[in-house]
Amino acid sequence: MTEQSESAPDIDALLADMTLEEKLGQVVGFWDQGDGEAVAPMQGVFEGGGSALHEVARHGLGHLTRPYGTRPVEPEEQARRLWEFQRWLVTSTRLGIPALVHEECLTGLAAWRAATYPTPLAWGASFDPDRVREMAALIGRSMRQLGVHQGLAPVLDVVRDPRWGRVEETISEDPYLVATIGTEYVRGLQSEGVHATLKHFVGYSGSQAGRNFAPVHAGPREVEDVLLVPFEMAVLEGGVRSVMHSYAEIDGLPVAADPRLLTGVLRERWGFDGTVVADYFGVAFLHLLHHVAADLGEAAAQALAAGVDIELPSGDAYLGPLAEAVRGGRVDEALVDRACRRALQQKADLGLLGATFEDEPPSQVDLDSAEHRALAASLAEESVVLLANDGTLPLAQPGSVAVIGPNADRLEALFGCYAFVTHVLPQHPGTDAGIAAPTVLEAVTREWPRASVSHAQGCPVEGGDDAGIAEAVATARDAEVAVVVVGDQSGLFGRGTSGEGSDRDDLELPGRQRTLVEAVVATGTPVVLVLMTGRPYAVGWALASCAAVVQAFFPGEEGAGAVAGVLSGRVNPSGRLPVSLPRSTGSQPYTYLHPTLGGDTDVTNLSSRPALPFGHGLSYTTLERRDLRVRAGAASEGLDVSVTVSNTGDRSGVEVVQLYVRDLVATVTRPVAQLVGYARVELEAGASADVRLVVPPARLAFTDRDGAKVVEPGDLEVWVGSSVADRDLLSTVTLSGDVHHVGVRDPRRTEVLVER
Repeated sequence: MTEQSESAPDIDALLADMTLEEKLGQVVGFWDQGDGEAVAPMQGVFEGGGSALHEVARHGLGHLTRPYGTRPVEPEEQARRLWEFQRWLVTSTRLGIPALVHEECLTGLAAWRAATYPTPLAWGASFDPDRVREMAALIGRSMRQLGVHQGLAPVLDVVRDPRWGRVEETISEDPYLVATIGTEYVRGLQSEGVHATLKHFVGYSGSQAGRNFAPVHAGPREVEDVLLVPFEMAVLEGGVRSVMHSYAEIDGLPVAADPRLLTGVLRERWGFDGTVVADYFGVAFLHLLHHVAADLGEAAAQALAAGVDIELPSGDAYLGPLAEAVRGGRVDEALVDRACRRALQQKADLGLLGATFEDEPPSQVDLDSAEHRALAASLAEESVVLLANDGTLPLAQPGSVAVIGPNADRLEALFGCYAFVTHVLPQHPGTDAGIAAPTVLEAVTREWPRASVSHAQGCPVEGGDDAGIAEAVATARDAEVAVVVVGDQSGLFGRGTSGEGSDRDDLELPGRQRTLVEAVVATGTPVVLVLMTGRPYAVGWALASCAAVVQAFFPGEEGAGAVAGVLSGRVNPSGRLPVSLPRSTGSQPYTYLHPTLGGDTDVTNLSSRPALPFGHGLSYTTLERRDLRVRAGAASEGLDVSVTVSNTGDRSGVEVVQLYVRDLVATVTRPVAQLVGYARVELEAGASADVRLVVPPARLAFTDRDGAKVVEPGDLEVWVGSSVADRDLLSTVTLSGDVHHVGVRDPRRTEVLVER
């Protein structure tokens, strides 16, 4: 924390004293970006850092954009430069207001040498919001130490189409799982004095054909009952302090220019009183890409009126063009005052108004401490999903292991596109990664030090030919077991097979990887397939042909050790699929939340059933569920559900209790299944636990024909299973009484009670 003067200025008095230029200075950012450092869409179109920082900031500055996350810099050296700039703002500008510093922090602080955690899809696989909260708190602590005040995370988009490149940044296809885990990320980050930023409000993940920036064709009920659900919880229960608008247009109206969402829903309905920030260049895109504004001044006017308070990463629209529009009478200065007041209030909340920066910056910074490492390992271990196993796993002590595949010995295979290694370092070839992370090959060698471990790449992730497959086949033939590690390379804007702007036409493994796997399988050597990916792929063929299949969604710096631990049995796998494993590309977009006619029926000849269902995941012990008890009363009372879970195997394990409901008859079509509660329960061998899930009415609610959020009386199917498809433990109950209207302040989260 920086030192503060005895009293911070009164915001209304401060605002009344500000010139137009000083107000605009507080609602823009500055990004010191260099040539070739493309880490945002269409970055090269904008001047950005072409002007000197001190010249841009002569009237003050709202945000300083990514001082640690734009290029490799030593944290201590950059911290000193940052403190010196903040002191300059305090002593050399008329108002003396420091800048708010923001950084990306989706998988850890996106800075050189910083800890890098599993990607959000792995958080969803863990079904462990508490662990995610712990992770976010550690990330926030590092950020605050370096003088960073706001993090651009978490992503609360709900997966709608696995072809979309940013699936890796999302948590799940289920809005409740996204909501609960995302809200805990918010709580963790903000517990350390760093403001979280919800991304991307709203609809971004519903893009046409999974294309980045493509139009969203979502009706108001899908927006309300699926896409808005996580944001609602993070605002109402998480107390988030910042929200970032989506690049998307919904039914022809860009979100950045939509006051119904940015003001009507966010502020008037939910009571959000923080700041709305632009996704990078999102205001200018109203002119350049959406073509709803004739120039940058008109784009600024639309965004400001809709409720976008801060233009990021720079002031392309909110500086000169907006100043001209205000002076020309085309924009009411009161709108500028509204945004500036919110920006100043945020700085006051963060302790920046009145801060002097007379203290010294940190001289010793450990961004990848043992505490970070231990938590990264724990979350990675919880997130690995065992998809299939014929008994080959665990491999107790193999004599010889062939480790094959393009992701077997590649550091980058561990990380998503918002990790510094994959987000920034590709712009700086030859630079050390700055982070120690064993590859799967290295981790397997450490896991079985007495085994003979051989290696062959076989093929690259994408492109290439079959020239290396013969070597891979020979390597596999000489081993007792072949561990074939395939998947994605994350990267931005087509520089990878997954990541922002790296969408897919199909859901086959990229390049020649399927050919490689099938060639190794044909040797007769048992094949353990390890998927290191940013999305689920259509690998039903592998489930049938491989001895075992393991899924790891970009598991982070300790992820290879987690995978090796699952292979050896040191780690009992407990991850569950946060997304359905697709059967084919042609069945997309698909979600388990479909109504009856969105699934397999007699009126179509094609199946949309996934290869593996949402919530699926195997264990090395046997886990049983019994004695389902469901109490239902009036529609205004919700459900009270209890179930007994037991570990009937010979080793400890984790049961992920999944509670689903189906509304059998409603006034609008309802999904055939809906997750309404879950609990991650650790059980020693032979142990049992009674798990009670108290489901509030809001968890059962939906938007009716009149647009109201209601719970209707009637029959519900209720079941607890090992996945959404496991309906062996099912009960039908009736909600009685009148239609219940859900209030905005009603609880949204299912209460979980575990008695052992």
